[in-house]
Amino acid sequence: MTGPHPATAAIRVAVRAALAECDPGDLVLVACSGGGDSLALAAAVAFEAPRLGVRAGAVVVDHGLAADSAEVARRASAQCDALGLAPSSWATVEVAAGTDGLEAAARQARYAALDAAADRHGARLVLFGHTLDDQAEQVLLGLTRGAGARSLSGMPRARDRFRRPLLGVTRGQTRASCAAEDLTWWDDPMNADPSFTRVRARRALVDLERDLGPGVAAALARTADQLREDADHLDLLADQAVTDLGAGPWAAADLAVLPRAVRTRVWRRLAVAAGAPAGQVSTRHTEACDSLLTRWHGQGPVSLPGALLVTRSDGRVSIAASPRVE
Repeated sequence: MTGPHPATAAIRVAVRAALAECDPGDLVLVACSGGGDSLALAAAVAFEAPRLGVRAGAVVVDHGLAADSAEVARRASAQCDALGLAPSSWATVEVAAGTDGLEAAARQARYAALDAAADRHGARLVLFGHTLDDQAEQVLLGLTRGAGARSLSGMPRARDRFRRPLLGVTRGQTRASCAAEDLTWWDDPMNADPSFTRVRARRALVDLERDLGPGVAAALARTADQLREDADHLDLLADQAVTDLGAGPWAAADLAVLPRAVRTRVWRRLAVAAGAPAGQVSTRHTEACDSLLTRWHGQGPVSLPGALLVTRSDGRVSIAASPRVE
């Protein structure tokens, strides 16, 4: 008797490793869009979970961003049912583009729906089908933004109840597995729309692989893993520094003695704690805050998102709401 296709075998091994943290009887949910990545993941989970005594279900999220989105969600839900995933639920969300764009708004709505489904069903884990290629694109986008180590560390394999078991598997492998398992996947037309930065990054990655040789995506993904360890350690140091600093205003000297790699993270934490939207605090903002320490010459306050002002006075730094203009 022949074994599974090599791509299917690789995906099952990855899934088995993710499910190893579960206890018998635990429920895991697959976030399935019907695309090749999540469908290959769903099939592997449906195969592996029963062998480990783990219950496996699925959640399909309809973002309502295309005329046929409901039909796509219905078909994905039916495929999950056919694979034997239960409970299988279907959530429709409303997506309104905010200041961070449509993709970010859709992601936020999707995660909220998945969290709600996990709470409702008592699921221990929610699994995503992000692949090595997705990770490489994430790192490439971080490079274009001139972002720091946290952005370049890509998507974490584990955060809270969310898991990404396929970050070591390529997009080509998920398609090969679906074909071998006779599963028909859906290609999201948004993945071909160059108005989205991620699509342009995907195309650029193809060009890099062609011009520099194969292995660029894998190298970027490895870089993400290495940087994540560094970023995690620096984040722990920043958390401790914020605790030690206590409530503001803060002595400029106490901030200045922190290593710069820690201090920039401290600025971000202080800004968010004061009310700045986390997704809007950029490197430009933290650099401007740091200039109050490193290039101090009596300059005026620094503006932060959320109508906040960072001010230095009498050797102390404070973050407060900008005075209202009547």
